[in-house]
Amino acid sequence: LAAMNAPLRDFLRSLPAVHALVLDMFCVDAQDVAAELKLPVYYSFASAAADLAIFLNLPSKFASNTAKVKELGDSIITFPGVPPFKASELPSEVIGDDEALVYVLRMFERMAEAKGILINSFDSLEEPALSALNDGLCVPGRATPPVYCIGPLVSGGGDKEHECLRWLDAQPDQSVVFLSFGSLGTFSSKQLEEIAVGLEKSGERFLWVVRSPRSPDQKHGDPLPEPDLDALMPEGFLERTKDRGLVVKSWAPQVEVLRHRATGAFMTHCGWNSTLEGITAGLPLLCWPLYAEQKVNKVHIVEGMKLGVEMRGYSEEVVKAEEVEEKVRWVMASEGGMALRVRVAAAKDAAAEALQEGGSSNLAFAQFLKDMDISKILGTQDLGEHFHRYMPQQAFQQVQHFSDMKKKCFS
Repeated sequence: LAAMNAPLRDFLRSLPAVHALVLDMFCVDAQDVAAELKLPVYYSFASAAADLAIFLNLPSKFASNTAKVKELGDSIITFPGVPPFKASELPSEVIGDDEALVYVLRMFERMAEAKGILINSFDSLEEPALSALNDGLCVPGRATPPVYCIGPLVSGGGDKEHECLRWLDAQPDQSVVFLSFGSLGTFSSKQLEEIAVGLEKSGERFLWVVRSPRSPDQKHGDPLPEPDLDALMPEGFLERTKDRGLVVKSWAPQVEVLRHRATGAFMTHCGWNSTLEGITAGLPLLCWPLYAEQKVNKVHIVEGMKLGVEMRGYSEEVVKAEEVEEKVRWVMASEGGMALRVRVAAAKDAAAEALQEGGSSNLAFAQFLKDMDISKILGTQDLGEHFHRYMPQQAFQQVQHFSDMKKKCFS
């Protein structure tokens, strides 16, 4: 990544005026350019505040002995502001590859040097982690950058004509379990069969996005062909469940599905964007993490926020049909599932309040503008006019666009 510093430097110098850099967390080498040009650096952190509390602590915890991480196995580890969890639930980049771990440790050590960190979350959702960050417990011996929770910032959606939405229109309110595992989530043929059997036995309505299994020679993220549902599903499954279930190939308009009145629960891979989309739709989460930081996100959701339930066996070869059946029934029809639904509804309301005028995320973004001395950048002392122009949603989209462009340049 450092090889891209020269063209970045030239690009920044070609602009009329640059007052600060907002970087994606993987672009820490660009801090050298910022220092050379005397520009303050802020980071856009795309996951939970609890993840940040963990990752900022990693350098002090493991830098002197990277081999120690692998040796921990399923041992319980603790970090300030985060429920205890198994070391094996850390991202695979941390526990699986020495070279990757060294880079991750360096990345978050440098992130701690920033002027501030923008997070897509909100205060009441992650109070323990934010308290630990604000109290300086996550960067021992050093000052912690200010953390600005400016979320929840979720997509506004787009595709309102998809066939699955018309199917949902015909279903009762809060009656459908939506199963979707992100744009990169895949399962083996055996696992797809177990899910299908569990859904059928549950007796509940479902909308399920199915992607083709990866072949042994395909890498994570490689394009996949359209799934052959007749070959992947148990014989007769599609016909037997056609009155209460719909299987969609490869993709569905997730935000629209989650916000639909008929959707009642969300089985998710626990990617942070999907997690926020589920919470802001007021849906209980059935947590089935697959890769990256999703396992620790599961810990935050289930143990910390108490807004979801774990799919047992997710870390083993196959989650059994019996587990799918049990958890789907539990979340849709039990007293425990109803209590979970009440908690998520409260979190949905809190999320909306955070973005309103005077809400925590609204105020955090205003503080970010103030700390960046935006009045000098905009040529005015009146922030009110510009604050409404640069509300968090639009501003975060601009930050994300910049981060996406940087990723393309650095990949």
